Amino acid sequence: MKADRQNADCLHSIDALILAGGLGTRLRSAVPDLPKVLAPVAGRPFLHHLLEWIARFGARRIVLSLGYRADAVRRFLAETAFPRLEIATIAEPEPLGTAGAIRFARHMLTTDPVLVLNGDSFVDADLCALLARHRAAGTPGTLLCAEIGDASRYGRVELDPAGLIQGFREKTSGPSGRATINAGVYALSARLLDEIAAGHARSLEHDIFAQLPPGSLAALTGGYRFVDIGTPESLASADRIFDPDI
Repeated sequence: MKADRQNADCLHSIDALILAGGLGTRLRSAVPDLPKVLAPVAGRPFLHHLLEWIARFGARRIVLSLGYRADAVRRFLAETAFPRLEIATIAEPEPLGTAGAIRFARHMLTTDPVLVLNGDSFVDADLCALLARHRAAGTPGTLLCAEIGDASRYGRVELDPAGLIQGFREKTSGPSGRATINAGVYALSARLLDEIAAGHARSLEHDIFAQLPPGSLAALTGGYRFVDIGTPESLASADRIFDPDI
């Protein structure tokens, strides 16, 4: 895994919210007793890699939105040292979806913007570049997007020449060629977070992003290495990103 902007400090005054409350039912055969965020990757829990990654960009304060097996995550945090990070947790009383998790945790987020990350995916990109893109675009939200060779498991993001998002296309069955996908990392303004908190949406992707007028969101796009750990097959492939010997 490359170390982009090793000495960067752009996240030092930005709260980061990691969405890690999913049930992980598709992954249950591989890790029956663990939440997805603790699935082992290259010898360590996936969450360990995520926290180390954002810490390299200067992150200080992390909010973890938990659900299934929140006790296991809190135990891991109590037993593992992350000396540069202040980590707070909040556990959903029931699965709330990605937008619902933001609504439930909104009172714990104090900065503008906030970095929001899906807890079951990783993209080897420069988070300082994402924040710079967000500030330059002046949009309510900016999505980190990855150009991948096989997008059959994912929906596609449609962009205009200025890098503004014009729409989202649902995934289709069968083989798919190279496409730009939502990589699950977002810079979101306080105003957009407040709008989410005031509503009843469950899905950030479908109920919030896809409902905004075209051009409302910006994207930072690149040919980044991307992995999600939502299935046993994709979990097994994640080692190659984090293990330098693979």
